[in-house]
Amino acid sequence: MPLFANRDRESVAFGTGAAIGTLGGLIGLGGAEFRLPVLISYFGFKGLEAVILNKATSLIVVATALPFRASTIPFAQIGAEWPIIMNLLAGSLVGAWVGASWATALKSETLYRIIAALLVVIAGVLAFAHDAVATGTLFTGAALVIAGVVAGFAIGVVASLLGVAGGEFLIPTLVLLFGTDMKLAGSLSLAISLPTMLAGFTRYSQDQNFSVIRRNWVFLLIMAAGSILGTFIGGKLLGIVPNGVLLPLLAILLLLSAVKVWRHR
Repeated sequence: MPLFANRDRESVAFGTGAAIGTLGGLIGLGGAEFRLPVLISYFGFKGLEAVILNKATSLIVVATALPFRASTIPFAQIGAEWPIIMNLLAGSLVGAWVGASWATALKSETLYRIIAALLVVIAGVLAFAHDAVATGTLFTGAALVIAGVVAGFAIGVVASLLGVAGGEFLIPTLVLLFGTDMKLAGSLSLAISLPTMLAGFTRYSQDQNFSVIRRNWVFLLIMAAGSILGTFIGGKLLGIVPNGVLLPLLAILLLLSAVKVWRHR
């Protein structure tokens, strides 16, 4: 059951979108990993419907985030790293399609369990790997290409199952696997996320649950607007709260959300 009355739904959607976007912006992410449990537990959307709405919102947020970062990381600098982008996309595009296909075939209860488990994984990444520091590439030559494809595939699957951009996994991968600078990794992750999400979104459009977007398009746009505002605010506040304090708190929040989703009926 939705927690909020219909007349308050849009205003609450904007407010929660802004709050979630701010949380994500504080650590350089879009906040979709926090938005999904809210869509399920507080707005009452079913598992797959929530994933599709989260995916649509994430698409809008990511599409606006890349130009926002252009003043810091120019498009030319992003384009210069096209081999890395193509390497990860070679796996993530396939992974996104496969992940979306799995999600549409799963029972709701099973999908809730998978979502909860992945939220726990993301909590671990935030707590232990989000502040990864480049130490050079782990592999070279063909081994690096293969590792990139495999990592991209796994990230694409997870991103589709949760309806997220996948930055929480892409950024550590870019830093640790390819030795990319953290700021550049943030922009590269957006450049990889956008086509990856489009692949998953295209697969979801073939499922009957995709109609949730048509029925809730006003809600979707309002939450996306709040998320964009929050992401912008969070980006401006980046570094205000030390990551040593912020990341464990956000990890705990995700763990609590995972428990709530796991118990959801």
